[in-house]
Amino acid sequence: MEPASDRRPLKSRSLGWVQALAHGLVKAKITPNSISATGVVFAVIAAALMITGERIGIPVWVSLFIAALCVQARLMCNLLDGLVAVEGGLKSKGGDLFNEIPDRIEDPLFLAGAGYACGCPTAGWLCAALALFTAYLRAFGASLGQGQDFGGPCAKPQRMALLTAALMVQGAMLLFRQPWNILEWMLWVIAGLTALTSFLRIGRMYQKSR
Repeated sequence: MEPASDRRPLKSRSLGWVQALAHGLVKAKITPNSISATGVVFAVIAAALMITGERIGIPVWVSLFIAALCVQARLMCNLLDGLVAVEGGLKSKGGDLFNEIPDRIEDPLFLAGAGYACGCPTAGWLCAALALFTAYLRAFGASLGQGQDFGGPCAKPQRMALLTAALMVQGAMLLFRQPWNILEWMLWVIAGLTALTSFLRIGRMYQKSR
């Protein structure tokens, strides 16, 4: 999907089992675009469970655990689509669109959904807006010829790691009937760190444009 020289630096790409899985997908002729689209499916499932799961009889803690798994499944899709496209030589027409647009759908679904799950939609939507803003800054910097800025401290991998941890811990809190709203607290942390990430990216863009 994305050019090999302009990709998010991820050590997990070199893991043997990841390479083997990507090779298997290439042999099965699974296209990168379909892998990207599958990430959106995981995000929709997670958001639906976090927002409506209790209304249809699914315990909240179960919804949160499943949502955490969906976050990681989404990240795996994000990892594998690039591997299949670049290393597997299966780049396709519209690949750049499929590389970017699903991410812009998935982040708000996960983050806003988590806001509803913890009873604080404001925190979830703020995280979603800031996530979109950091992605805009990355793309804008690239449009200025400055390259893709994947710097943190709370880029997508860090946001999703914090969200996964918070979903799992909050699920455990509910399972064992503990009162702490860890998920809401973590959403505010994600919002603050993502805002800092945006500020730092703007600063780096400004320095490069001088």
